[in-house]
Amino acid sequence: MASTTNEMSGLQKAAILLITLGPERSSTIFKHLKEDEIEELTLEIANTRSITPQMKEEVLEEFYQICLAKQYIEEGGIAYAKELLEKTFGAEMARDVIGKLTASLQVKPFEFVRKTDASQLLNFIQDEHPQTIALVMSYLSAAQSALILSALPPERQADVARRIALMDRTSPDVIKEVEKVLESKLSSLVNQDYTIIGGVDAVVDILNSVDRGTEKHIMETLEIEEPELADEIRKKMFVFEDILLLDDRAIQRVLRDVDNNDLAISLKGANEEVQNAIFNNLSKRLGVMIKEDMEFMGPVRMKDVEEAQQKIVNIIRKLEDSAEIVISRGGGDEIVV
Repeated sequence: MASTTNEMSGLQKAAILLITLGPERSSTIFKHLKEDEIEELTLEIANTRSITPQMKEEVLEEFYQICLAKQYIEEGGIAYAKELLEKTFGAEMARDVIGKLTASLQVKPFEFVRKTDASQLLNFIQDEHPQTIALVMSYLSAAQSALILSALPPERQADVARRIALMDRTSPDVIKEVEKVLESKLSSLVNQDYTIIGGVDAVVDILNSVDRGTEKHIMETLEIEEPELADEIRKKMFVFEDILLLDDRAIQRVLRDVDNNDLAISLKGANEEVQNAIFNNLSKRLGVMIKEDMEFMGPVRMKDVEEAQQKIVNIIRKLEDSAEIVISRGGGDEIVV
């Protein structure tokens, strides 16, 4: 029997997926989309009148296969992904899934260095120009980049972080030239495409993984040299949902400084896991009161929710800076007990 979704556009499938996932999960996805993409999807969702169980099943299955393929490609490249997909779904299905991802899943530049030990890679690039180091680090995992950034001399750390944050697009010719140098040292070759790299999100991932001392030095330097950039990075470094990184004692300490009205508004836009983490650390009486406030206040603008959540994030960062709480993070942080 022919698939009911074969003739559907990607937009139609995306709308069905979001409807199937429900409003709470879909709203989380919307946060990562551009404004025009949200408008297109919202219109498509509004125009979707009925969805059969078969449609839901086929869209979810296709989404699962594509996610699996992306994971395999990130782990070992296209050939590795194709081999595993063939074992899981068969040769024909594997070709179909890989075909759908041909445009978006090109082998990334510097893929060979992603599989290289960070300490070994540091020996190859530490004496390069800061822009070259920033370019290579933009293609590494946050954990790899964090190790390299921490090992660089203090006077170069902020410079490299700034270059990653300000990086936008790099031409294939430049990437190819840099790859040639590393190729001669690591005896590897990789194909590349015109790629969006770096950016604030990339440096945020790295800084969230380095030890607190390195992060503090870099942020203090950027606040002097690039105050607007430093402010943008700081706002993204710890988001409200990251409250799950705190232990119960730290959450209780944070809640002592939080206004009850701000807490109620912030929880209106929080997922169930975050809400549970908060309510589990409130007294039974206060928890009931906050839930009643949330119910009685009715619909709240997303802008108000984000502002309330940012107030709480600011409190968390302030308490971390004063060493009153510890945020579980990667890198070299150590907890002394």
